[in-house]
Amino acid sequence: MIKETCMALLRKGREHYLGYALSGGGAKGFAHLGALKILEKCGLKPDVIAGTSAGAIAGAFYADGYHPEEIGELFRKKEFKEFVEFSIPKAGFFKSTGLHGFLKKNLRARSFEELKIPFYAVATDWNKASTTIFSEGDNLVEAVVASCSVPIVFTPQNINGIQYVDGGLLKNFPVSVIRKKCKYVIGVNVSLMIPPAERDTIRTMMMRTFNLMANANTIIDRAYCDILIETKGIEKYHMFDLNNMDTIYNAGYHYAAIEMSEKESWQVVEKCHKHYKRVEYLRDRIKKIEQIKRKK
Repeated sequence: MIKETCMALLRKGREHYLGYALSGGGAKGFAHLGALKILEKCGLKPDVIAGTSAGAIAGAFYADGYHPEEIGELFRKKEFKEFVEFSIPKAGFFKSTGLHGFLKKNLRARSFEELKIPFYAVATDWNKASTTIFSEGDNLVEAVVASCSVPIVFTPQNINGIQYVDGGLLKNFPVSVIRKKCKYVIGVNVSLMIPPAERDTIRTMMMRTFNLMANANTIIDRAYCDILIETKGIEKYHMFDLNNMDTIYNAGYHYAAIEMSEKESWQVVEKCHKHYKRVEYLRDRIKKIEQIKRKK
């Protein structure tokens, strides 16, 4: 009881001190890994992570204790066809069985509660046309798959009798999901506006349509960030491009390094470091008090 009360006071009434919000963006989500690497170099440790679509994949693995390079290695030399199964088109061209199997095989946690960092996966309830936040229970893999299930491309993910699709449809940048819970939020947005294709095809039309919708619903969330990292120069890479992982990763690393070198960003970093020291000091004091109590 003493420990919980003291920690709550340190967080000044908020549930968490530092949170990360990771946007959707398909294969551009590899930029999240580069950004996470820079944040690690800054000595930052998130207390909570919220992710949509590609951000949900990166966020789930990071919350599971994987380092950015380890996450990248899981995807290296993979092809799109390994994550999907062709479906007779009814609600989508592909089933996400491959992605489901990949997550189930590589995620060590089997439930949200087993993750090392609290995690929120953002999906869209297809029937209610509303955002759903998954954060507890043993449906971790299903929730991440749901968050990535782009309409038309993939069949909806069924969880407890409800159909869910990609969270980016309504909440591509989930800053507001954790904003009130955190003292500071660092947002990584990898889904900037893509240019129109030189020649329209069904694929390019679909991708630009989804990109326009995703960008439209990020405006408010961008303003909620204490630190906003946006990865430029990767707009040309399409949603399922697994062949340019290193280039996309490096872009995320580069732009995160630029943003974190800004004076305002470093002020947040310094406050986080002071917070970590206070937490460590308090934990040591509580430990000593508990030892004294046990001796009496």
